[in-house]
Amino acid sequence: MLDIKFLRQNPEMVKENIRKKFKEEKLALVDEVVAAHEKFCKIRARCDELRALRNKISKEIGGFFAKGMKQEAQDAKQQVVGFNDELASLEGEERELEEKVRELMLQIPQMISPHTPIGADSSENVEVCRFGEPKVPDFEVPYHVELMESFSGIDIESARKTSGNGFYFLSGDVARLHSAILSYARDFMIDRGFVYTIPPYMIRESVVSGVMSFAELEGMMYKIEGEDLFLIGTSEHSMIGKYIDTIIKEQELPHKLTSYSPCFRKEVGAHGLEERGVYRIHQFEKQEMIVVCKPQDSEFWYEQLWKNTVEFFTTLDIPVRALECCSGDLADLKVRSVDIEGWSPRQQKYFEVGSCSNMGDAQARRLAIRVQGEDGQKYIAHTLNNTVVAPPRMLICFFENNLNADGTVSIPRALQPYMGGKEKIVPNI
Repeated sequence: MLDIKFLRQNPEMVKENIRKKFKEEKLALVDEVVAAHEKFCKIRARCDELRALRNKISKEIGGFFAKGMKQEAQDAKQQVVGFNDELASLEGEERELEEKVRELMLQIPQMISPHTPIGADSSENVEVCRFGEPKVPDFEVPYHVELMESFSGIDIESARKTSGNGFYFLSGDVARLHSAILSYARDFMIDRGFVYTIPPYMIRESVVSGVMSFAELEGMMYKIEGEDLFLIGTSEHSMIGKYIDTIIKEQELPHKLTSYSPCFRKEVGAHGLEERGVYRIHQFEKQEMIVVCKPQDSEFWYEQLWKNTVEFFTTLDIPVRALECCSGDLADLKVRSVDIEGWSPRQQKYFEVGSCSNMGDAQARRLAIRVQGEDGQKYIAHTLNNTVVAPPRMLICFFENNLNADGTVSIPRALQPYMGGKEKIVPNI
């Protein structure tokens, strides 16, 4: 959410930012906010004036009585009653306008970074760099579900019976690999100075509205019926929510956290063969990284975070590339974002395995996450998040890139301690 003072002082700049995000339907919101906030300020000023007058005259009433000036005291009392009646009416309107301004402000996109390329959608994202050599083996790479089935490692049919489409059972070496990757990701981030955290898997609506946009909410979150709770779509939600309405001492920053959680998403829509299986699912597990920092440091941490993911994947012998998301592909709260894509030898293309976002002060302003500087002044923090790894989707890359001609899958050296020393897993069929 933008600072209302910034919007009032720079309405045309905010409108230009909306145009860069190709969301012209939101242009009218800027003028609506300005008009509503002007009215709000006038009413608040009148309310403050009435309170001051009421306090002044209330103090005079005692003096009138002390001097025997009963009529003057009665007249003053009537004035106070009139002030109270007007206040009661205006305070209700003041609250309504304050809420209207907030609702409108929540719909206006965050100002994007000057480094963000301008483009309408994901087709115009810009490749930043590649790491590792993408290869296509001289033998056929099976569909990822068939690959996992060769190890008796996945059962989608049974999951359909218990839960419907978009779910799975993982078993044996495949399930062990899934857990091993998460354990390795945890230690990988701890070694880089991040504090390991397991957050709540449900959050209140006040946190949801602070960490994501309305559009994202509708397409992602599961609501717990009859309760003020949502299942998290990523641990970023509860991890940033952890700081709601807090003041952090400047010398304590940055806060660097890495969190594990299951994630739950609606994932609405029909998808092709390659996006079935464990690619687009309703539940998965993820290791995340979160940073809360000073505004001037957020660009530094943005670069550090996505490079952590790149390094993690390269230690698992998976080629990746980084794509800077264009303006039209950014969610409303994001200042800047990089997608990390892993190489698929079967599809002979990259696909998304993680995303890093600089949220600027958007989440922190919504959730009142403030920093107290050494001079005692308070300001809004910046927040960032990034995926370390999100299996089981990541397993698609893992199996395809580590598959051997005889059907075995090699275990990279970094992962072997988490697999009981195994150097490869062998198919059962």
